[in-house]
Amino acid sequence: MPTDFEELKRKLLQSDDEFRQLATKHHDLDERLHNYAERPYLTEPEQVEEVTLKKQKLQLKDRMEHILRKYGSNHAAAPARS
Repeated sequence: MPTDFEELKRKLLQSDDEFRQLATKHHDLDERLHNYAERPYLTEPEQVEEVTLKKQKLQLKDRMEHILRKYGSNHAAAPARS
């Protein structure tokens, strides 16, 4: 039974397809945003896209955290196995 947040995330990445897909998309958006952050100047359409990507990334993070809370609360009451 995972007892810590990072361990729970690792377990879900291995066992939950939806969580893994969300994490992959979140990582991809993070890389795209990093590319924008390295540029000295963004055009207006790039600025709009950057804001859109940030919103999408936040939505993915919220969904991932919802799954983590749901999984954690469903398994928190389960007795520990020896």
